[in-house]
Amino acid sequence: MSPDQAADEAVEAVWRSDWGRILATLIRLVGDFEVAEDAAQEAFTAAVDQWRTSGVPASPRAWIIQTARHKAIDQIRRRARFEEPLESRSPSTMIEETPEIPDDLLRLIFTCCHPALATEAQVALTLRTVGGLETDEIARAFLVPEATMAQRLVRAKRKIRDAGIPYSVPAAIDMPERIDAVLTVIYLVFNEGYAPTRGETLMRTDLCTEAIRL
Repeated sequence: MSPDQAADEAVEAVWRSDWGRILATLIRLVGDFEVAEDAAQEAFTAAVDQWRTSGVPASPRAWIIQTARHKAIDQIRRRARFEEPLESRSPSTMIEETPEIPDDLLRLIFTCCHPALATEAQVALTLRTVGGLETDEIARAFLVPEATMAQRLVRAKRKIRDAGIPYSVPAAIDMPERIDAVLTVIYLVFNEGYAPTRGETLMRTDLCTEAIRL
C-alpha cells in the first residue's frame, strides 16, 4: 500500500469511527457548535495532505482534535476582529458541562435533539451532524428518497437559524421531553452499523460498539 493510500484510509477510518466524539470534544473545548464543526472539517482536510507526507500519527484522533482546536482558536480570533467577541455573543450555540450528562457525545446528542423541532427533524439532523451518517444512510433509516431527506435537513437547519433555536444542554428537568429522540438516534446508529447502507462489510462494528456504549 502506498503512503497516499495509507493516509487516505486512515483519515476515512477516523472520520467514520470518531467524528461524533471529535466534534463533541471540540465543542466542549471551544464552546461554539459552528466553530467546532468548521474546525473539525478543516482538520480532516489538513490530515489528508500532511499524513501523506509525514505518515499517519500514532494517535490519529488526538492529532485531529489538536489541529482542529488550533483552527478553531484562529477562527474565533478572526471573528473577534470583525464581530463582537465570543463572550458577548448570544449563547445560542454554547454548550456547557453538566454533571447529569458526563459523556461529551451523549451531551451533544441531547443538545441537538431540541424539542422546538419535530422529532423526525431532531433525529435526522442529529444523525447527520453528530452521528456522521450520510444523507442516503439517514434516508434509508426513514424509508424516504435521499432527495427528500436532503430537503428536510436543509429546512431543519434553516429553522434553527431563523428562529434562533438555542443549542444548550438541557437541565435534568427538561431531559424527559428529549429522551425518545435521543434513544431513536442511538437505535438508528446501531441499525446502520448492523446493516450498513453501503460498502462490502456485512457490519460496521464501530457504529454498533458506539451505540451500545451510549
